[in-house]
Amino acid sequence: MTELQQSAAKRLAQLDWRWKYFDELTSIEVYTMLGARSAVFVVEQNCVYGDIDGLDVDAWHLLAYGPGEKRPPLAGYLRVLLPDADDTDIRIGRVLTTAEFRGIGLGNAMLERALTHIRAQWSGTPIRLHAQAHLQGFYGAFGFAPVSEVHEEDGIPHVWMRSA
Repeated sequence: MTELQQSAAKRLAQLDWRWKYFDELTSIEVYTMLGARSAVFVVEQNCVYGDIDGLDVDAWHLLAYGPGEKRPPLAGYLRVLLPDADDTDIRIGRVLTTAEFRGIGLGNAMLERALTHIRAQWSGTPIRLHAQAHLQGFYGAFGFAPVSEVHEEDGIPHVWMRSA
């Protein structure tokens, strides 16, 4: 293992993982979650859209925090929407890693952890996500396959992908 790989593995091992339903989140967790989503999706990707869409309150949230005493930094985040009357699939969305934690394999670790939780809690339910088109290979490695044509959303090419 190279020195860079060892450093990345060490940083991943230091993360504090939290898997919570919205009602279990603390006010600080909600604040850091919304702040990270704004920083990545609105500011970095220059995409003005209504992030607070009313879906968070009925979702599960996976948060990965870096080391820190009083207010540890949020390293990565995603939310999981459960099946409802309009959609029978579980949906993964708002997947992000913050700038400080990119390049250490956090995206892989987050998706692996999320899929483990989903399959343990809702075994056999299909899972879908709305991926940025350039990430099809990344999600494909986890068993997701495109189920739509590439289309533009908020100025960014996206594709729906699904895994059974």
